[in-house]
Amino acid sequence: MARLAAARYGKDNVRVYKVHKDEATGTQSVTEMTVCCLLEGQIETSYTEADNSVVVATDSIKNTIYIKAKEHPVNPPELYAAHLGQHFLDKYPHINAANIKVIVHRWARINIDGKPHPHSFYRDGNDTRNVEARISREAGIELKSAIQGLSVLKSTGSAFHGFVRDEFTTLGETWDRILSTDVDATWTWKTFPTVAAVEQGVDRFDQAFEAARNITLKTFAEDESASVQNTMYKMCEEILEKAAEVELVGYSLPNKHYFEIDLSWHKGYKNTGKDAEVYAPQSGPNGLIKCEVARS
Repeated sequence: MARLAAARYGKDNVRVYKVHKDEATGTQSVTEMTVCCLLEGQIETSYTEADNSVVVATDSIKNTIYIKAKEHPVNPPELYAAHLGQHFLDKYPHINAANIKVIVHRWARINIDGKPHPHSFYRDGNDTRNVEARISREAGIELKSAIQGLSVLKSTGSAFHGFVRDEFTTLGETWDRILSTDVDATWTWKTFPTVAAVEQGVDRFDQAFEAARNITLKTFAEDESASVQNTMYKMCEEILEKAAEVELVGYSLPNKHYFEIDLSWHKGYKNTGKDAEVYAPQSGPNGLIKCEVARS
């Protein structure tokens, strides 16, 4: 005998662009998002009995994503995700939960002759601001915010020594190395009972995002890193200190390697140790270090 253990469905990769026009100043602001919305509920028979009467069409879900972007602010994305998810619970009694993911793509205002242009922008890096939301009848609104794909590198100020050495070890210890990674940082909020609770003090979300990004960059740059593990733990501690309603912070950091190249075979060039200037960036394999830090 077989049974349906779990099911969810919806629309993925919905591209949304919204412009806000300030008529008083003539300035416009833009937000570009990629949205995923997956629904759960009393939908078993659509799988087991070919009963489509319980299915809200994924095309209807796509249309709802656009309509809710028209009806509500899309900034901060945490609030937009809460409104979008709550709509499906309010509209369809047989839907028990909505799982929303929002990826916000970076557009920064262009400065012309030292002045911000009112309606022109450029892509300021490939990192994104992400939100994952689960809105359910039983648990309320669960929100997880994130920075993803923030590429950083420093040419010194990182070491790695004192690790386990045994018959499998070939890596040498180093007191000075290049450190580069693509930052994926997440912070999980306390559960909110309603959309109104999310709206109350909504500035918390932008403030936490800016704090997390600034803490990540500042700690990465200034920390005399003994290891990726220790540096990322310091980042988590600071974010928890800055954002009182955040319960858990996590980082996933690939250690992107840059290897010295021995050039002594050509005219005796010194290019290792303190004389290293030319390196070979590696595409893989790479270290991958993760952690989650909660309040004690």
